[in-house]
Formats: sequence, structure tokens, C-alpha cells
Amino acid sequence: MRELPWPARIYFVAIIGAAVYLLAHCILAPEWTADIHWPTLLVLGLLFLVCESVPTLLNVPQAAVSVSYSAALAAVVLVGAEGAALVGLMAVLSVRPGLAVVKRLFNGAQFVICGYAAGRAFELAGGVPGLPEITDFPGILVPYGAATAAFVAINVALTAMILLLVGGLGRHQVALRGMVQFLGSYVGYATFGLLIAGLWATVESISTVLVLLPLFVARWALGHYHAEQRSYDATIAALCQAVETKDYYTRGHCTRVSAASGMIAEEIGMGAERLQAIRYAGMLHDVGKLGVPTKVLQKDGDLTEEEYAAIQLHPMRGLEIVRGIDFLDEAFAGIMHHHERVDGKGYPMGLAGAEIPEFARIIAVADAFDSMTSDRAYRKAKPIDVAVGELLKNAGTQFDPIMVSTFIKALSRDGWHPPQTTPAPSDDVVETTAKDHDDPTMPIQVVSER
Repeated sequence: MRELPWPARIYFVAIIGAAVYLLAHCILAPEWTADIHWPTLLVLGLLFLVCESVPTLLNVPQAAVSVSYSAALAAVVLVGAEGAALVGLMAVLSVRPGLAVVKRLFNGAQFVICGYAAGRAFELAGGVPGLPEITDFPGILVPYGAATAAFVAINVALTAMILLLVGGLGRHQVALRGMVQFLGSYVGYATFGLLIAGLWATVESISTVLVLLPLFVARWALGHYHAEQRSYDATIAALCQAVETKDYYTRGHCTRVSAASGMIAEEIGMGAERLQAIRYAGMLHDVGKLGVPTKVLQKDGDLTEEEYAAIQLHPMRGLEIVRGIDFLDEAFAGIMHHHERVDGKGYPMGLAGAEIPEFARIIAVADAFDSMTSDRAYRKAKPIDVAVGELLKNAGTQFDPIMVSTFIKALSRDGWHPPQTTPAPSDDVVETTAKDHDDPTMPIQVVSER
């Protein structure tokens, strides 16, 4: 609690206070306590606790998804808003390893609020808490949908607010994107709550066992999927590290190009799968440098035509290296064509305008921007406004003007954190690239061999 900033502390206390008020209202309501079926409430509470204690980690930092709300939504139908609030309180008793007391209390409080709000939404939409009858279907679907929408929306809003107050949305935007990305999964898992309530009329508490098995099979599948995604990311990171060992000054370049490419892709409304692919493409855009002789990359002075041709082949070399990695999908086009120019004077194929794949047009802007705003062996990093000016200057010739304007818009909204000034390494420690084919302000000089 001490490490929280004051706004976060006030918000935390407010959420705890609201939850305590709702719980007191539930417990002290005589009409509800007289009618409640306590064994049902106990079974649903235990189901919620089990699910909350074993969440599935997502493929983003500090984010996990729990299917415990299935039990909370089942409680909305079977025992009403008050019962759903009490079921949500079980989050405080979660045995999830490493969960701090502050997080445990906040989770319990926000689940109390979400459960109670979902119950009220269920009733306002025409639902009647209690054991559903066969004649209640399909009429119960609308009230249950309202309860699900209320629960998920309030859960996301309360969590987003605490993240904002703790460290700013910028710090936690990846985790928030993960939550939004899996809204469909939240709604899908919510159907298990309705299934529990529907089966309760025939097999009572055994319905939780019947639902729990497919619930955890689904959880295992989701966890396996994200473990696979983390394995993909580790593979990409290893390839990037191999590329960056060739040049001291390009440390982190791949990661920054990936981030800038993602900014552009998000601004133009790219879907989640393509957004992941463009980030992979940004990470691997220079992987073909592994196929270029180090002495050519690090040559101090003009290149011969043969040496320049070797550099121009690096996009094709990159495609050869990664073409066996199936999950890259559209990223191949970005890797292959990120040095094409809209005026047709680029390489390796001399494509022009709309002939250049969208991924390649995005990466070209991101690549050049990071090159200009990073230290190089032959110059210091340029200020952001100077780099933006160079992008605008070359828009319509080297760069797609739409991608340039889109990036500038995203830049003004999200900002940019260029790498820290890199001290020059001693010559006997590491060699560095003397010139940069990605920098539009410092073109490589080529001399004829004839």
C-alpha cells in the first residue's frame, strides 16, 4: 500500500469502501437472507475460488485471464445480485502464488461490485433470480447477456483505472490491450455460467463438476496457446540478437522498429493478427544482414559496386532465413521489400507506389525514423523534430506519404523514447558500421570498379 501514489490509494480505499457497503447491504437484507439457498451459494463460491486461484497468463506482461466470472454469473441467475457479490468476495481467499495482499483485496472488492452490478442488470433486463425452468429459455438469454455485459465492462473499467493511477496507461498499455483483445474470450467463458445455472435444475451441484472439466480444458488450451506465443517471441528475439551482434550501435534497433511499426499499424486500424505480424516483421526486417559479410557492413569508406550489391541482397537473404517459420505469415512481405521506394528507385525489386506491400511501406518509415534518432558511428542521434522533417522531406519519393503522416499522428499522441546516448566503444573491443543504409540523410557512396 505504501508504494502506491496518493490518487491510487484514494481510489483503492473508495473501491474497498463501496464493496464493504454492498456486502453490508446484502447480509443485512432480511428478504434476501431468508430466501437464499446457502448450499448453492457455498458450491458456487468454492467454484469461483478454484478458478480464481489458477488463472491463465496471457502473452503480455502483467496480464492474466481467469474464468472465475463464470461462477459469478451463474450466481447472478441462481442466487441474485447479493449472492453474486458474496461469491465474488472469494477472490480475497485466492491461493494464487505471489499475489500481494493489496491486489488480493482489490480483486475481491471489484468482483463484489461487478457481481452485484451484473445481478441488478439481470433484474432490470427482466430476469428473475432463482432456479431456472425449461420455460425460461430462450427468454433468459437477454437478461443474462445484460448481466455479462455489465460484469465485463465494469471489471475492465475498474482495472484500467487502477493501472492508470498506479503508473500511467503508457506503462500498462500492453496489459490493457491484452484485456481488450480477449473480450471475446470473456464473453465465451460467460456461457459456462449459464450452462451451470441451466444444469442445476436437474443435477444441482454436480453441474459444477460437469462444467468444470471443459472449463479447465479450455483454460489449458488457452495457456498452451500463449506458451506457444511466448516461444515464438523468444525465437524472434534470438534472431534479432544475432543480427545486432554485428554492430554495437544497432542494439535495440529491431525492437524499436517493431514498436514504431506497431504504432503506425494501430493508427490505420490494423486487426490484431496483422498487428502481431507487423511487429514480427519489424523485429526481423534486418535479419538478412546475417548473410552479408561483416567486413562489408563495417567498411569505413565508399563501397564497391559488388559490396553494395551484397548489401542490397540482405532483404532477400532475410526471406531465405525465415521463410520456414510458418507463423510469420504476412511478415515475409515486410522483410523482403522494406527497402523499396515509392518512386521505384529502391531494392531489391524496384517496386513503386501501391506495388509495395503495406507492411514494407510501414517498416520503411519506422526503420528510417529509428536510424535517424539513434547514435551511429559516424554521427550523433538527430532530434525527433529533425527526423520528422526528413520523413516529410522524403515523403512521396522514398516513403509512402500516408504512412509518414500516420506515423507523425501516432507520434504526437504516444510520444517516442529514443535510445540513450551510446558511448563510443574502443576500436579493440568491437567494430561498428561506418555507414547506415537505413539512414536517408547519409546515403551510402558507391564507387565503380571499372
